[in-house]
Amino acid sequence: MANKKARPPGSACSVVVDVAAQTLKVLDGRKVAAEFPVSTSKFGLGCKEGSFKTPTGRFRIARKIGGSAPLWTIFRARKNTRRKAGPGGKEDLVLTRILTLDGLEPENANSLARYIYIHGTNQEELIGTPASHGCVRLRNKDMASLYRLVAKGSLVRIVPPGN
Repeated sequence: MANKKARPPGSACSVVVDVAAQTLKVLDGRKVAAEFPVSTSKFGLGCKEGSFKTPTGRFRIARKIGGSAPLWTIFRARKNTRRKAGPGGKEDLVLTRILTLDGLEPENANSLARYIYIHGTNQEELIGTPASHGCVRLRNKDMASLYRLVAKGSLVRIVPPGN
């Protein structure tokens, strides 16, 4: 159910990542505006520096990076390399767009410093299973759609199983 209806610029949606279901929902109020499959960390959940785990709790989108980049563009240290990746490979690449996450709770306040993002991936075949190194990964086409739907400052919740 990847509804990709564009929203007016500056309109605020919120995002909910359901770790158990490996899905990301964009909410317009209480209405689901879009839903995408994702991959969270293969190392589990947690907020510790260097753990490669996906943090949980409340966040806000601190920055939107790469809005005009072509699909499959490689980003390093939040910068467009002007190179494109192909599908597959063992390296966990950051592709297409980046939504940086700023933790709003004491436990996840280090998320921005940990480089925790929502981003596209070269490992699209793993979407729907825990496979990342801490970030929330989407298919590149879905990432471009999500980027258009959310604004800087939008709230994000990453919900662990059982909540």
